[in-house]
Amino acid sequence: MLKYRVIAVLILLAGIALGYFDFLHLFSPDSIFSKPFKLGLDLKGGVRLIYRADLSQVEPSEIGNAMSGLRDVLERRINLFGVTEPLVQVQQVGTLKTIENREQRLIVELPGITDISQAIKMIGETPFLEFRVLNPNASSTESNPNVLFLPTELTGRYLKRATLNFDTTTSEPIISLEFNDEGGKIFAEITKENIGKPVAIFLDGSPISIPTVKEEIPNGKAQITGQFTVKEAQTLVKRLNSGALPVPITLISQENIGPTLGEKVLNSGIRAGIYGFIAVAIFLIFWYRFPGLIAVLALIIYIIIMLAIFKLVPVTLTAAGIAGFILSVGMAVDANILIFERMKEERRNGKNLAAAVKEGFERAWLSIRDSNVSSIITSIILFWMGTSMVRAWLSIRDSNVSSIITSIILFWMGTSMVKGFALTLLFGVLVSMFSAITITRIFLTAIEIKGEGKLSNFLFGCGIK
Repeated sequence: MLKYRVIAVLILLAGIALGYFDFLHLFSPDSIFSKPFKLGLDLKGGVRLIYRADLSQVEPSEIGNAMSGLRDVLERRINLFGVTEPLVQVQQVGTLKTIENREQRLIVELPGITDISQAIKMIGETPFLEFRVLNPNASSTESNPNVLFLPTELTGRYLKRATLNFDTTTSEPIISLEFNDEGGKIFAEITKENIGKPVAIFLDGSPISIPTVKEEIPNGKAQITGQFTVKEAQTLVKRLNSGALPVPITLISQENIGPTLGEKVLNSGIRAGIYGFIAVAIFLIFWYRFPGLIAVLALIIYIIIMLAIFKLVPVTLTAAGIAGFILSVGMAVDANILIFERMKEERRNGKNLAAAVKEGFERAWLSIRDSNVSSIITSIILFWMGTSMVRAWLSIRDSNVSSIITSIILFWMGTSMVKGFALTLLFGVLVSMFSAITITRIFLTAIEIKGEGKLSNFLFGCGIK
């Protein structure tokens, strides 16, 4: 018994420490241990931009790599401007089986940015760099560079770095380019096949330099010369180093979410959580008396642990994520209800308190295990493929095996909102199994109410039928 009491005290102390960590940023934001919660776009406010990628010049087998590279470039570009917690997500639109026939989009979310024009400029300034070779079918009198030259595989996706140098004779700025290993091989092949011919360097669809290849260049290095001022050259180098786009993109949608609206959503979610907790606590204490009080204490520790996980992982909280967290609170209580009802049955069958508590946990375990495993699988699949919140909720509502099948089908269409809902629900179910079973059992065993009279029956709610 002493062992259980020591463990119960340690759990309480750990809960207090985690609770202090959860809310430290409210009282001491400058502390080295202070860590605020990550809020998503819908709670913090900001800008959401949707771009369509032009993959007309990309081989079908390379579409996945091109979109992955495009996402990485945009993330690097945005990070240079100090935007906190940006989200750049690839989305496929269309139901056709082959990936090349689906429209490829990029969803860019910038929390804290309220000026759409600033956000568009931030993304749009990222240059699209490409190398083109002479079109053998073009007329010798053709003057349009876009017809005179054909695109090659070599684009800005292979660029390793750009540096600014100066011509030793004319002092004109020269931009030196260095490609990665793969890009160096492609550049070597292009120069080898075009000795004595011009190779044009295009930036954002316009030619900026058309040098003639004198010999094969195997070292993966090139130079851009032109009528640049020093400032223009410096800007171009910065833009190239921040990420040259592997494929062109077009803005097709923009949305501005004001911080006032985000704050309103956050406050509503917090109030809903508090009201829900109070309602659940009143029900538990009224219906199950002393075990209900222990369950409320375990539920408080559960909430503290969940908030700490949100900070440490960290989890980006959205309105959907808060909904998933609130739902998981109810599911955490569900396990306690199963246990306490089993305990009441055992007491009515004449068993003493110690035996009733033991049997209650053991008999309820199978039901708790099955319902929670189904919810865990549902959450994992929702995080992978999720679609609308309403359909996700319908699939999870009954917490049975059929919800798994429904959610498996739903999850492949994923949006960040549903993924936030699924992630918080997944963590919630995992932690609730620990709080409802382990913590509640340790506290009930540690306190050890003895006696078989009316008082013990009242405290354990055994008189309620």
